[in-house]
Amino acid sequence: MSGELIQALVELEKERGIPKEVLIDAIESALKTAYKKNFGSNQNVEVEMNSETGDVKVFSRKTVTDEVVDDKTEINLTEARLINSEAQIGDEVEVEVTPSNFGRIAAQTAKQVVIQRLREAERNVIFDEYSNREGEIVAGTVQRTEQKVIIINLGPTEAVMLPQDQIPGETFAQGQRIKCYISEVKKSAKGPQITVSRSHPYFLRRLFELEVPEIFEGLVEIKSIAREAGYRSKIAVISRDDKIDPVGACVGHRGMRVQNIVRELNGEKIDIIKWSQDMGIYIGNALSPAKVLQVEVNETEKTSRVVVPDHQLSLAIGKEGQNARLAAKLTGWKIDIKSESQAIKEEE
Repeated sequence: MSGELIQALVELEKERGIPKEVLIDAIESALKTAYKKNFGSNQNVEVEMNSETGDVKVFSRKTVTDEVVDDKTEINLTEARLINSEAQIGDEVEVEVTPSNFGRIAAQTAKQVVIQRLREAERNVIFDEYSNREGEIVAGTVQRTEQKVIIINLGPTEAVMLPQDQIPGETFAQGQRIKCYISEVKKSAKGPQITVSRSHPYFLRRLFELEVPEIFEGLVEIKSIAREAGYRSKIAVISRDDKIDPVGACVGHRGMRVQNIVRELNGEKIDIIKWSQDMGIYIGNALSPAKVLQVEVNETEKTSRVVVPDHQLSLAIGKEGQNARLAAKLTGWKIDIKSESQAIKEEE
């Protein structure tokens, strides 16, 4: 070991922010393990590394005794007093036991420790960066697919998109660039584990924030989202400015804004409806594109009875009940839909 190592540690502290003392402690701990592995595990040893010169010394802590039974752990009083003139029977003294060839082992060990700590530091930097970006949209390149899990290259690291986070029917070619939503960032033994999604409702929210300046600026607010990824979504919006039509702002001139989002989602249908504090109006809006004739609400039970024209019943319910299901999810209310003729018959 030499001053070159210390200089390297100083440079690492400046460039990577890893304190020199932390690295020295880690090297000493690793050298202690290396010594016990190579020169005897029974000894109670400590390894000291000079923080200025890089010199390494190994000390064995031995108990002062009248009669030495195990010279690895015991020392007689005469020899002990050569180290510490005030040593007494039962005391412990530190005896230098640095092997002549320990320098080579020390150099190898120090290198391994530094490399390991550098990797840990890089992982921590990546974790800190992406944990702060949780909930944001990120762009990456499709790297490969492993058992239906898509691995996405984000540059400094990789992200995974699990099957449930993928939009049904979407396929990607290797090397294709895609947008996705960072849904979770957590630490693992192999470094930060970043999970991304394209099916998450908040992916849709972030796309609208990117595409609609009024939402980004807070002039238009997204109150609720109901999404069945790949098929249909409903989004309820309200304006904080009386001069701004919230639905029109989201649709954009000639529908360009919403069409950009639909293209990103490969044709997923999006209903943009106006949120209202009046639940009757809100539920009626939520069933769009169907037109409603009447909405009766039960505030206590959060249930509603909706009457629609006969020819609008199938549209209100939607294919396999999708429109009604999304409207219920959007409003948080149970919705019972009746045709006009059914409602009249029930009242007779």
